[in-house]
Amino acid sequence: MAGRYAPRATRTSVRGGRLAIPAQKTSPAGRAAEAAPARVRDWTPPWPLDLRLTLGPLRRGPGDPCFHAAPDGSVWRTARTPAGPGALRVAAHAGTVRAEAWGPGADWLLDALPALLGEADDPSAFTPRHRLLAVTERRRPGLRLTRTGLVLAELIPSILEQKVTTDEAYRAWRLLVRKYGEVAPGPHGGRLYVVPEPRTWALVPSWEWHRAGVDAKRSSTILRAVRVAGRLEEAAAMPPPQARERLELIPGIGPWTSAETVQRSNGAPDEVSVGDYHLPGIVGHALADRRQADDDEMLALLEPYAGQRHRAARLILLSGRTPPRRAPR
Repeated sequence: MAGRYAPRATRTSVRGGRLAIPAQKTSPAGRAAEAAPARVRDWTPPWPLDLRLTLGPLRRGPGDPCFHAAPDGSVWRTARTPAGPGALRVAAHAGTVRAEAWGPGADWLLDALPALLGEADDPSAFTPRHRLLAVTERRRPGLRLTRTGLVLAELIPSILEQKVTTDEAYRAWRLLVRKYGEVAPGPHGGRLYVVPEPRTWALVPSWEWHRAGVDAKRSSTILRAVRVAGRLEEAAAMPPPQARERLELIPGIGPWTSAETVQRSNGAPDEVSVGDYHLPGIVGHALADRRQADDDEMLALLEPYAGQRHRAARLILLSGRTPPRRAPR
């Protein structure tokens, strides 16, 4: 029966007047930014670059309203930057990357382009000690660890992924961003949206969290996080261990969530997603033929890669060597 009837008026809504939250709309400034020409930057990385491999972790499932990989090989991404909302299109040709950006956050996105594409990453610090990783690294020379510099945008979808299947989390992300975000600037045909502002997240009614399949524990964690959004965004400039400590001060954010966030926001090469349902078994199967490995065994197997454990885990996932399924999905 959930979602079939409109919620009853409450004392708060009658007396205070429920605050209307704009949905799927573009502000006048956003419409002007959409009509304005794109800001353009050309950048040539001094290494082979695979755009989709590097930016792939930022995609939150099929139909992500903030990310789109176009058939022409370009990648679209939206973000709510410190300067405002923006949309970025990145394409690579003959070793040169061309980035086009729209909206108030265009300049910020173009300035952050090298970091987004892995300029601060150092793959030479990684020394493979297993044949599987050596072969995978050689086959994936364009892999770089991205760094967005935006904490809340990576934290909220990671919270939504706590203790549920990825399909459930991706559905919740799509529904909430499309309803409470704003249409991104740029010529994307209304396909992309910018994540809501922290205040807008705080005003999402309880029944809308329910309709999106988000339980009270996860929605409460998001509400606690957006109340201190400014302090959390400071973590993007911190070393990854300190950044994780800052995030884990929020009740409901544990080691798994902080690692998933910092891997993307800070480009952390050593932060492992401890507590993941599948990762220990995948790492155990790949490195020791131990599909029943737990977190402690996974960390022991990754110990030779201290300082680069997240990169090692990424390479294992990219290798395709995963445990065979024993039952239908």
